[in-house]
Amino acid sequence: MTEFDNEKLNFEKLNGLIPAVVVDEKNNQVLMLGFMNKEALAKTIETRLVTFYSRTRNALWTKGETSKNYLHLVDIKPDCDNDTLLVYAKPDGNTCHTGNYSCFDIPDYSSLNFLNELFGLIKERKIRMPDNSYTTDLFKSGANRIIQKVGEEAIETVIAAKNRDKQEIINETSDLIYHLFVMLAEQDIEFEKIVKNLESRHK
Repeated sequence: MTEFDNEKLNFEKLNGLIPAVVVDEKNNQVLMLGFMNKEALAKTIETRLVTFYSRTRNALWTKGETSKNYLHLVDIKPDCDNDTLLVYAKPDGNTCHTGNYSCFDIPDYSSLNFLNELFGLIKERKIRMPDNSYTTDLFKSGANRIIQKVGEEAIETVIAAKNRDKQEIINETSDLIYHLFVMLAEQDIEFEKIVKNLESRHK
């Protein structure tokens, strides 16, 4: 976790409280805003469960103590003025008491974040080469075979599209993306570079 000096935090602006913006560590989506006093911050760090100070009850409360939708602490970063905290957490289920993913009515993009997880897993397979893994077999077969598989899956995706078979399009596109990821990993190109390149083209 990021190291910072608790004594430099400014709790005086809000009479002993400091705003804490909680974001999902997987996708940086804002989950909620709460307030911490020094005791809530200390308990959050000690228990690794995000804990706030309730201004209505005048007491500490750990998010999820009733719903069991805890926020597991990953990291805390103070802002440049040391008067606001950015809290990275892993949520257990939806965060908002209404049942929504976020208190700000933000959709859950965690399924899209699976692409990053998949690419990370493929890179791990390249390093560890575990037995009984199709990905390992691909890496062992060499660059030419990996490139060939990308071509094959691209053709099969085109055929599925020509046939207007939606389920087959989904299946073949999934295979194509997977094999593209293997090709990128084999050539030591980060998926992030593809995303940034797409972002640079988006005007």
